[in-house]
This record gives sequence, structure tokens and C-alpha cells, in this order.
Amino acid sequence: MEEKNLKYFADAENCPVRNVIDRIGDKWSMLVLLLLEEAQVMRFSEIHKAIETISQKMLTVTLKALEADGLVDRTVYPQIPPKVEYKLTERGLSLLPHLHSLVKWAKENMVDIQESRKQFAS
Repeated sequence: MEEKNLKYFADAENCPVRNVIDRIGDKWSMLVLLLLEEAQVMRFSEIHKAIETISQKMLTVTLKALEADGLVDRTVYPQIPPKVEYKLTERGLSLLPHLHSLVKWAKENMVDIQESRKQFAS
């Protein structure tokens, strides 16, 4: 790798790899994105019910981060009680083929990775 690229990746704030992967590589973001792909439009409670192990607070934080990055669109309907729906944006949709590739790779390699972890821990 060229020295120029190494310096570029060292700048955490401006490095696209570190910056974007840090955001979508957390415990929940990819799950939310893949879930919204499947359902197309979901309310907060539906997402929360679908991902049983996420807390309401963490789901709120995750959705806000995805919205801030322009991956998820949040629509609030003026009614009582308020109705809020989430869906993927065009940017979010453009990310999906890459996530699918990662999911495929993970499925193909998970058993071997788990075996490597066992051997490493021994």
C-alpha cells in the first residue's frame, strides 16, 4: 500500500473507511438496515419487536445515527398519538448490496471463524 494511502487512513475523522464502518459496524445498525429492507416501512415499535434484544434507548440512538447519515428517513405524522415511520433512503438502499455481500461472507466463514477462535483461546 502506498504511503499516501496509509496517511489518508490514519486521519480517523476524514477516513471514509473508518468513519462509515464505525457507524454501520456497531451491534445494531446493520440489523436495522436489513430489517427495513425487508419490511420497507416500519414503526418504532415494530422494529423493537422484530429485534427483541435491543433496548428502546439503543434503538433510538441507532435510528438517530442512521438518520443523521442519511441512510434512514423518519416521517412523523401529525396525529394523536404521534405516528412515526422509518424507511431506507436512496443512500441506504445503495448500501444494501454491500451489506448482502458481507452477510454472505459471514455465513460462509462463520464456522471456520468460530473454530479459529477456539484454537486461539487454547
